[in-house]
Amino acid sequence: MIGLGLRQVQDALNRKADDVQHEFVALSERMEEISKHIMEVRGEDRQQLRSEQESLRAKQSQLAEEINTWRDRARGVMQQRGETALRNYLEELKTLGDTMVTFAIDHALYAMDNPEEARAALEAGQSSGPMTPAARLLQRARTEYDMRGSEIAPRQRAAVEFANRTGMAQDDLPLEELTKAMEDHDPVVREVATLAVIQLLRFRAMRLADLDKSHEAVQGLIHLDHPSVVQALIEVMTHPRTGFVQGPEGPIEAGNERSRMAALLRLVEWHTAEVQVALRNMRFDRDPHIVKAAEKALTVFPGEWKGSLKEQ
Repeated sequence: MIGLGLRQVQDALNRKADDVQHEFVALSERMEEISKHIMEVRGEDRQQLRSEQESLRAKQSQLAEEINTWRDRARGVMQQRGETALRNYLEELKTLGDTMVTFAIDHALYAMDNPEEARAALEAGQSSGPMTPAARLLQRARTEYDMRGSEIAPRQRAAVEFANRTGMAQDDLPLEELTKAMEDHDPVVREVATLAVIQLLRFRAMRLADLDKSHEAVQGLIHLDHPSVVQALIEVMTHPRTGFVQGPEGPIEAGNERSRMAALLRLVEWHTAEVQVALRNMRFDRDPHIVKAAEKALTVFPGEWKGSLKEQ
């Protein structure tokens, strides 16, 4: 169990090196473009390209050193002599402040301090029988290399694919499982769960004919703090549609104006450039209340929108 924990620490450190390696490759591609283009220009343009080339070369050298440093740290995990030296080394790595590395180290230290409990937890996970679709998604978040990298795209893609599975968004069970997982101790699992919840609520907000249920989903989106929720709320705000609500004598046809207004008001709090552009477009909306609210928000906050009002 201790060896498994240490390998996870090594994997986390090597993933950091891989992330820097991707940046290094991107710089190399840009330098190659400059080399091809620099002979086609003259004067000040050529000088600017040469300056950029020199800057990129210096940055590339820094990245190369950073890659080597992360690789050396990974190798150092298995090179410590004695438990005391290993513990000191792991605690020193935690001071780097990287969430994924710290999480892996805490698991390794737990396995060192509680080997029997760690083994029992592993065996219980392996013999727990069939997992629900949500549990499988969360398991991927704990183990798959792509899901645990620094890029959000693989996690976002997995969340979208999960929510688009037939019947998934209408089922309350996966939403409940994923909502609980948003409090998980693993930051990657928390993010994957949050992204999947956003997609499930987005589906309900945009497609349910029952506008009462749809509005409940919008309320759920409003209370989430992950930046990915912004696009879902913009989608709600910009798409008027009709459905039904429960009236005194049964279902009656209605529009989604209250959901659109709720989304608009929450988006003002997000206060991003993307939201500002969306609100400018809402000044031509067919709903005069939406138009008035959008114009008021743009008037009250006339400058460039740069981030959450809550944080400001």
